[in-house]
Amino acid sequence: MITIKVNSIIDPSKSYEYIDDGKPKQGGVKDVYFATDRKYVVAFFRTPLDFNQRDRIKRIVTLYLDNIKKGNAADYFLDDIYRWPYDAVERDGKTGVVVPIYNSKFFFSKGYGANDTIKGGEKVGKWFTAASFRNKQYPLSLAKAELGDWLSYFQIAINICRGVKKMHQMGLAHSDLSYNNVLVDPVTKSANIIDLDGLVVPGLFPPEVIGTADFIAPEVLKTKHLKISDANRILPNQKTDLHALAVLIFMYLLRRHPLRGGKIWDLDSEKDELLAMGEKALFTEHPTDKTNRVKVDQLRKWDTFWGDPEAVPYTITGPYLSDLFKRAFIDGLHNPMLRPIANEWETALLKTVDLIQPCSNTDCDEKWYVFDNSSQPKCPFCGVKHKGTLPVIDLYFKFKDDLWKPENHRLMVYHNQYLFKWHVTRKLIRNEGLTTADKKPVGYFTFYQNKWMLVNQSLNGMKDLTEQKEIPVNSMVELTNGKKILLSNEEGGRLLYITLTN
Repeated sequence: MITIKVNSIIDPSKSYEYIDDGKPKQGGVKDVYFATDRKYVVAFFRTPLDFNQRDRIKRIVTLYLDNIKKGNAADYFLDDIYRWPYDAVERDGKTGVVVPIYNSKFFFSKGYGANDTIKGGEKVGKWFTAASFRNKQYPLSLAKAELGDWLSYFQIAINICRGVKKMHQMGLAHSDLSYNNVLVDPVTKSANIIDLDGLVVPGLFPPEVIGTADFIAPEVLKTKHLKISDANRILPNQKTDLHALAVLIFMYLLRRHPLRGGKIWDLDSEKDELLAMGEKALFTEHPTDKTNRVKVDQLRKWDTFWGDPEAVPYTITGPYLSDLFKRAFIDGLHNPMLRPIANEWETALLKTVDLIQPCSNTDCDEKWYVFDNSSQPKCPFCGVKHKGTLPVIDLYFKFKDDLWKPENHRLMVYHNQYLFKWHVTRKLIRNEGLTTADKKPVGYFTFYQNKWMLVNQSLNGMKDLTEQKEIPVNSMVELTNGKKILLSNEEGGRLLYITLTN
């Protein structure tokens, strides 16, 4: 075991030390060595890079890194969303990148049964996108303590969306977005996009790979046989990232693949794969074309519940996400221009989080579900019905004078559910740019003496319009059917309209 020192090729005054024990951690194209202080890794490309590839690496660790540092919420992106390479080195003719080490939360703290070998392993997203790994009957299932609940995967998806949104805003494409290149921790609801040294810059740096099976866009597979120089050959780009993003979100929330159904297109398995994911790709839950429906008798016993769209249809994700899944896997599947962009996914996920209800069954594995707009909602995972009344709040904004319009945004109420500034005013967008002050609750809902109440913690100007009464700070108002509550009379302020169901 030897300690090796290498100098930066960006700034020769900087150097890095790593340990070479002759057994580096091997990725697809790189050998990875840990720093002596374990604060970073040095990852060397096994094959020497050409001029263009070296130039890409240099720009990633300088120009694009600086863009993030100078932009909005830099710490959030560099600490929470990316493991962004921050320097480049060379040794024996091979180029290496210096990357911050993964946060400890992205390593398994415990194995499970026969799966004890994964203890200390990286939490790549693949472990959390398949139903089998959470089924106790499956020999390789994960410890329950590692799995989080259904709400965890909404925040994970939001983080991934923000990472993709930022890359696309900078004119970059990931080119190989998949569950192998995202680390997740459901316990802390965290996600981290890794392997960022192959980013695509349209017209400048072409993609090095076509992607990972399951996430490659149909148009890329359909034209795979053409020469790279052929104008009709489609290579990974921002639009193909959007296909991969939609598949990732679908798999995190529904634990199955949106295109892997029961249809066999060719008896040759290789050709069948090319057709099923490429030219003939068809959403398994297409409302009118049932060709690729899932055949339940073909599912493994530990996949039967999540793998069966009849048991868990994609519509359980609520109206906003269902609409985007339709656009991604029906309208945009073979028409990349129609795919939802990352910002649309982020907005839909955040609005859906406002529709989430806790399941009253303490033994329910998922703990949460999306309100289904019915008078007696029930958890789709365990079947337990909601007991008691349920306030549903529709947000309205002032269109002009005394004319209020619905926002197409609804807030479900449960005991100790919070009200935030982004609910109060249209002027505050819920995104990565929120300050600590913005994230403080301004009110909360509580079930008190058999009544649903809203407690005003800090809002000046809150008013019960139905009773024409002010609601001072540190007082509360009962939520009754048809009640209107003004949260703020300032420009952009919203009004709550209460419906009591059940």
